[in-house]
Amino acid sequence: MEERDLKEIEKRLGYKNVDAWTKISDEEKEKVYQFAEDYKDFMAQCKTERETAEKIIEIAEKNGFINIEKVTNLKPGSKVYYNNKGKSVVLAVIGKESMQKGIKAVASHIDSPRIDLKPNPMYEDGGLALFKTHYYGGVKKYQ
Repeated sequence: MEERDLKEIEKRLGYKNVDAWTKISDEEKEKVYQFAEDYKDFMAQCKTERETAEKIIEIAEKNGFINIEKVTNLKPGSKVYYNNKGKSVVLAVIGKESMQKGIKAVASHIDSPRIDLKPNPMYEDGGLALFKTHYYGGVKKYQ
């Protein structure tokens, strides 16, 4: 087999890893950057579960959601939310079909990154008082 034929076979059958970033337009890259900036702003404002729940409710209300405790009648298309003790929020858009035919659900949770103290956290080392800590939540390295 000639070298030219081998190169053609390699071209057809070979795998080449191509980064998605190199394939998107400058306009799409700008959208990615804007999303990242919005996400960073959200993370800066929402350091605890309670702050996050407040922000979610603020955004939901700007998008037409109403506290379900203030609603007397639900109809298809109604947008409602439930504030669960200020630490979690449930959002719902009422559908046209009965629940007997099923529901579509998306679930998430509020994960507020922080450093917690371990039980009996204080210790001394090198003449300094130190704390034993445990990192909780946030984006993991593999994400």
